[in-house]
Amino acid sequence: MYAIELEGVSRVYQKYSARHRFQTFKSAIVRGDFFRSLKADELVTAVDGLSLRVEKGTTFGVIGSNGSGKSTLLKLIAGIAKPTAGTVGVEGKISALIELGAGFHPEISGRENVAINGIMLGLTKREVQRKFDEIVRFAELEEFIDAPVKTYSSGMYMRLGFSIAINVNPDILLVDEVLAVGDAAFVPKCLDRIDDFRRRKKTILFVSHDLATVAKICDRVAWMKGGRIQMIGEPKRVVDAYLQDVAAAQEEDFKARKRAARSEAEKAAGAEETSGEAGTAETEAGGREKRWGKREAEIRKVVLRDARGEEKHVFHPEDGMAVELDVAAREPLTDFVFGIGIFNSLGTLCYGTNTHLEDWEPVSLSGEGKVVCRIDRLNLINGTYYLDVAVHRRDGYPYDYHHNLYSFFVSSTRRDEGIARLPHGWEFSPGIRLKSQEK
Repeated sequence: MYAIELEGVSRVYQKYSARHRFQTFKSAIVRGDFFRSLKADELVTAVDGLSLRVEKGTTFGVIGSNGSGKSTLLKLIAGIAKPTAGTVGVEGKISALIELGAGFHPEISGRENVAINGIMLGLTKREVQRKFDEIVRFAELEEFIDAPVKTYSSGMYMRLGFSIAINVNPDILLVDEVLAVGDAAFVPKCLDRIDDFRRRKKTILFVSHDLATVAKICDRVAWMKGGRIQMIGEPKRVVDAYLQDVAAAQEEDFKARKRAARSEAEKAAGAEETSGEAGTAETEAGGREKRWGKREAEIRKVVLRDARGEEKHVFHPEDGMAVELDVAAREPLTDFVFGIGIFNSLGTLCYGTNTHLEDWEPVSLSGEGKVVCRIDRLNLINGTYYLDVAVHRRDGYPYDYHHNLYSFFVSSTRRDEGIARLPHGWEFSPGIRLKSQEK
């Protein structure tokens, strides 16, 4: 038996440009473009021919990037929006926590909003009165319940909305990302209440960007992209497929940015040649130097590769990385050092090394060649990183220094803090029991 059933559902929105703004009925008639003004500039398909069945008593997760159609899907199920095509079937009473503060009137108190929203969600006036203290206590708003809702913070909005939604005892609970604004103490309470709903075999449709929580609490997960379902199945498998798609998109984005940067560099080099001046430094918009040195030895190309030798810009913490440098010397050199440095987005040096620090003795460098520094395992936390590469003398004199000209991204669902993810494990004595949430 299905609690939610959608068949061939589409939802199309009309998008209007700035030319429609501030236009009155009178001005449209005078200008003679009334019917043209009613026509949308663009039709946006938020949900496209979607079919979905959610069994009663299951916790069903929906993941996907922003704009993939997740929130529109929940609005269609909740009845807030109507499908342009297809049918939506729901079996049981729905309580939806979709938009922060939706249904709240800002000018009246929290007490009055509880009464209004409770009745809108199907409770009688007597039931609202009976549940009122529990709603306020769970939301932790005893001191503010008689204040106008417009004075509430976003977290207070969320707490009151969630408390009302779960206390109407629905058959189906729809939750859309609102837990993201909850504080560290309240979110665990919400998740505990969701677990209680699961034990009571209520149907939950849970939309979130918190993939770890989705994998933990959901029985099945759907991945949406471009208004369509790409995959439905076991949570860990679907989350991994989504992360692989995100990594591929990030890789393409990095490549596009690299091509654009290379194009700009080529234009700048052409301008230098036209002016007859040999530049020794490159700068960014803020005037900070990004490359310097007289290039007695020059780094002509830098490529990041994975363990298989493929060019890559998005890595996982457990991945290896090879930094490949194409170098050339104008004259033979006997004093030279190759080095790299990895910085996080805050400018903190995460790791740096060079051939001199590692006791490589320079012998000769002439003509063109290739230098490769292989890192067996990155062990960095999630985030964007910037790479310095350089060739210089042992006393530090720079031949060619590239500062933060190259970047890569480490993609991880782990919530480590700091700089690096150190290899580690946990052990517990028999009297200490914990259950791993990994699957």
